[in-house]
Amino acid sequence: MTDRTHLIVALVFDGYETLDLHGPIEMLGHAPNTEIIIVSEKEMAKSSQGTMLFCNSQIDSTIPCQLFMTVGGMGTRTEISNAKLINWIQAQAAVSEKVFSVCTGSALLAKAGVLDGISATTNKLAYQWVTSLNPQVLWQAKARWVNDAKFLTSSGVSAGIDASLAYIAETFGYDEAKRIEAITEYQWNDDADNDPYTNLTK
Repeated sequence: MTDRTHLIVALVFDGYETLDLHGPIEMLGHAPNTEIIIVSEKEMAKSSQGTMLFCNSQIDSTIPCQLFMTVGGMGTRTEISNAKLINWIQAQAAVSEKVFSVCTGSALLAKAGVLDGISATTNKLAYQWVTSLNPQVLWQAKARWVNDAKFLTSSGVSAGIDASLAYIAETFGYDEAKRIEAITEYQWNDDADNDPYTNLTK
């Protein structure tokens, strides 16, 4: 790795799931030379849990970055019909080296068409809904996360933490991921095929 800033752009919206964002951000924020920008359509976003988050950038333009992350939550049910946001996601994905979705954040990527022909997964309780949005995606019912080309998609909520550590291992080295696992006292499931919640898709 060089000493360049590793820029992460994270998209939120009203009704985002708190752990979808803050779990991965906790892990990613410990990686070397990392800067995180929280982007939303508005200056403030309200989570599904009722907490308010200040967003330091709005979706008026794209931001070239190393990692673009979109989270899930009940708000995705509304945002899949938000043409402005979906168009921005499509454009932002094009200027991002890697695109990462947590939980039903993959619904937004699917609606934007950027996952066409890509293997991907999503929240298992919402699996039927998400996968119905775009049959061109190669949906994987059994996967804690899926890493295909420039796209990293994870299963429900806490799976985003496991996937973010996998991204850190890929980008900064396995030892760095294990260092962050230790300092956060988090027991990392580092096996993408170890998905204990697959039965929830039925």
